[in-house]
Amino acid sequence: MTTPDRARACVLILAPIGRDGPASAELLRRIGLAATVCSSLDQVIDSLQAAAAAFIAEEALFGQDLSNLTTWAEHQPAWSDLPFIILTGRQEQPPIAVWRQRLVSSLRNVTLLERPMRAITLTSTVQAAIRARLRQYEVRALLEAQERTAQELEGLVIARTRELERTNDELRREMAERARIETALRQSQKMEAVGQLSGGIAHDFNNLLQGLAGSLDLIRRKPNDSERVRRWAEAGLQAAERGAKLTGQLLAFSRTQRIEAKPVIVSELVSGIQDLLIRTLGPMIRITFELDADRVAVLSDPTQLEMAVLNLAINARDAMPSGGELTIATRLRRITGDPELEPAAYVELSVSDTGIGMSTETAARAFDPFYTTKGVGKGTGLGLSQVYGIARQAGGTARIESRPGQGTTVRVLLRRTDLAIETDNSPAAVESEVVTPSATVLVIDDDADVRRFLTDSLDALGYRVAAAADGHMGLRALESIAPDVMVVDFAMPGLNGAEVAKAARARLPRLPIIFASGCADTAAIDEVAGPDTPVLRKPFRVDELQVAVAEVLRKAQADGS
Repeated sequence: MTTPDRARACVLILAPIGRDGPASAELLRRIGLAATVCSSLDQVIDSLQAAAAAFIAEEALFGQDLSNLTTWAEHQPAWSDLPFIILTGRQEQPPIAVWRQRLVSSLRNVTLLERPMRAITLTSTVQAAIRARLRQYEVRALLEAQERTAQELEGLVIARTRELERTNDELRREMAERARIETALRQSQKMEAVGQLSGGIAHDFNNLLQGLAGSLDLIRRKPNDSERVRRWAEAGLQAAERGAKLTGQLLAFSRTQRIEAKPVIVSELVSGIQDLLIRTLGPMIRITFELDADRVAVLSDPTQLEMAVLNLAINARDAMPSGGELTIATRLRRITGDPELEPAAYVELSVSDTGIGMSTETAARAFDPFYTTKGVGKGTGLGLSQVYGIARQAGGTARIESRPGQGTTVRVLLRRTDLAIETDNSPAAVESEVVTPSATVLVIDDDADVRRFLTDSLDALGYRVAAAADGHMGLRALESIAPDVMVVDFAMPGLNGAEVAKAARARLPRLPIIFASGCADTAAIDEVAGPDTPVLRKPFRVDELQVAVAEVLRKAQADGS
């Protein structure tokens, strides 16, 4: 809506008696104002919307129904306050005075001019009214502009919000895809580490199998020489235990697992994988271990920490293609004034090599995920970033010291913990506490040799034993017997151990279950039975089986009492 200028600002005139109307219009036109003489009050009301002011003689209003006029005045827009100029007479009777007061109140913006009226009074009053009205039009224009701006802004906000929602959706999809890729690459990185081990592991397994097969062959040839049979059996068991340790390490490195932080003595952890490191790095790398003898613990996941040491060692080996020296050391340090670390005691695990070293730029980016200087297919770029992540999870950090041609030292700082080291729960530690109860054990395993070992072992321990060759047969056996314990293999065709356990628990909710597994991933077991369910890692010995069965029976008896 346009704003009229002064020349187009129309003044409505209503003066029904004499020549007041035409004379006033002529006077206003002389000073350049537009004026319209109306013949009735209704014509005035119909024209008010486009008027700049209204000049009305009192006699045109007195005694008339003014409801339409006052209603129009009361319902003007917020910006509008139309000027009314009322030409009054000299009558001062009380009824007229009261009527005038009501008129002023109902029309709001009212100016009273008393007869006889001079020309200058009329023109100046009308001009002042028109100036006020034109300012109202300016306010209206500003309000309309603000409304248009607000609408445009609201439209922009809506459009921007939709754009941001689309962007956020795309970002969430990209983050989910990145998380999936990172998970896959981490698993690939772990499998890469397993690949680094395979050559040495194959050689060691041949030696282990030689010791085991040789011991069994000697026992078969000399079964009546009890002293030698015992010695040969011990040698065979030791070889099997060494093999079990190696497969356990391989499974730990290869599986997708939960982070399980607990107190770990770093020097003992490194000592436990010395043989693994020596086999992995090969004969061209001379390894020196300088491990602190103090049993100082940190809070970390042991498997993750082992993998961190292995990754650092493999990186060091790759930096010494012609061979060299590798030093793995641990020591206790008290750190203060470090901007990245809180003042406290830390265990420093350092891995130093005499290799080609790094430039300053490479060292600065070495901990970045997916950053690698190795060729395509030779590294994921996740090894050092995982080392850094493990250190941060343990309340510490990791740092690199390196110069081209002068080797590299990676220092992993892990905050010391005062939490107690977990006690030894191995079979040897608790064997003296085992009591053999009279109970029935249901064994479910698809491997005939393993099933025979389990049944013979449990029978020798004094248990009543029932056996099934697969999950379906085991569930059918539950219909005829009510076992006190169920020992079930995890990886079986048809129904796996988790599915068998779920179906068995549906029939016997309080049935104790022990899983026997050679698999790496226990997530399915945890989902069905919870993380506290006993799992016997194949290969296991008779005393381990004895302890596990006795423990679940003891717990079941305690829960039932």
